[in-house]
This record gives sequence, structure tokens and C-alpha cells, in this order.
Amino acid sequence: MTTLSAMLPMEAAEVVPLGTVFWSEVLGTALLTLLGVGVVANHLLGKTKGNAGGWLLINFGWGLAVFAGVYVAWQSGAHLNPAVTVGIWASGADVYAPGVAITAASTVVYLAAEFLGAFLGAVVCWIAYKQHYDEPLDPAAKLGTFSTGPEIRSAGWNVLTEVIATFVLVFVILMFGGTPSGLGPLAVSLLVVGIGASLGGPTGYAINPARDLGPRVAHAILPIRGKGGSDWGYAWVPIVGPILGALLAGGVFQLFPGAAF
Repeated sequence: MTTLSAMLPMEAAEVVPLGTVFWSEVLGTALLTLLGVGVVANHLLGKTKGNAGGWLLINFGWGLAVFAGVYVAWQSGAHLNPAVTVGIWASGADVYAPGVAITAASTVVYLAAEFLGAFLGAVVCWIAYKQHYDEPLDPAAKLGTFSTGPEIRSAGWNVLTEVIATFVLVFVILMFGGTPSGLGPLAVSLLVVGIGASLGGPTGYAINPARDLGPRVAHAILPIRGKGGSDWGYAWVPIVGPILGALLAGGVFQLFPGAAF
């Protein structure tokens, strides 16, 4: 789950140091993941106030997590998602955000920060729910608080679902960038809620490689009682699907000459 840049005010001529970009993305993605993983934990773990809160609770929780993450990461354009970074690159843009040129170095900084932030956010969520993770529970449910998994396991179809959902996310975000709007981060947050409610059923809508891989790594290394495996056989799907969807969105965006990121 993620967001974007051009919708937040910033001096266009100001060059943003890559160190600022890095920590902006780390903090924003960490907060996004903390609140997103947290709402799933609240729903799935036992003896929580939100136990069995339902799918819409998760959808709105992730949407509000995006809303918070965007504001924290405004200096870097608040990508919070490698798929957004890749989509902007594929769209033919010159900058990732005002003051941040698209270069090999800036690309690596965004991707590294997004994955690190997602990992850290998941770790902090585990700390917040530590006693609940220690309670007896199906290991698959504990893993499900950290990372996504399909309801019907079929690699090809699971990838296709992630491609479609991520295409919607990135393409609409790119169009937002060229559309005058006062909604800003709220628009992206509502988009994430809509994607989850409509396209999230088959795979849990990762639509963000960092959001899935960072917490999955955290699940693998944290001392979680009775956690079981981290399902590495599926882990490539929420990476490949969103990246393909982002590349497709960036390519299609270029067919709209009136739009500009």
C-alpha cells in the first residue's frame, strides 16, 4: 500500500539530499507498515479489542495507514512502495519528487529505504502485540498479520491479481499527479481502501513489494511463539506481480500526452 508525491506542497527548485530522501521514506514506510500490519493483527490475533473485526476494518485501516505515512514522508514525495517508484520511472518522468532527480543512486535509495521501513514497522507492531502473538493460534494466522497469502493458491492467477490491483494503484496515482486536487493524501488513501474492498479478496492485495517482503523477513527472524514457516515459496508473487503492474501502469500513462507527473 502506498502513495505519491506531486500532491504535496514543495519548492520545485529545491534539491532534496538523498539522505533526506532515505530517512523520509524509512519513517513514512515504517509508519505505514506499523499501522497496516497492526490493523491485521488486531483482527486476527486472539484477545484483542478488534478481534474478528472484518475485512472492511482491514481495508480502512490500511487506507488510514497510507494517509499517515504520506504526511510523514512528504520530503521524499512519499512513495512508500517500490511499485510507485518503478511506476514513476516507467512513466518517463524526470524526477521522483520535486527536487529529486531520477538517477541510479536515487532509485537505490528509495528502494532500500522502503524495504527497511517496512521491516522496522513490522517489528514495532510485533512489540506492541507481543503478548497476543504469544497466545496459541494457527501459525498461518500469525503469518497473515505480517504478509499476504492467497485464498486459492495458483501462482499464475495470484500474480495476475497483483498485476491488476497494482496497475490500478500506480496508474491512478500517476494521473493524480497531473490533476489539480485539494484532496492530496486523502485521495490516495481512499484509492487504497477501494482497491482492497474490490480487488483484495484473492491475494490480500499486497500491491507493494516492501509491504510484504519487509514484514515477512521480520516474521522469519523474530522470536514469535508457534509461528511456523514464513511461506517463502509464495514470497516472490507479491514482488513480481506489483512490479509488473507498475511497469504496465507507467507505460500506459505515457499514452496520455496531456498528463504530466
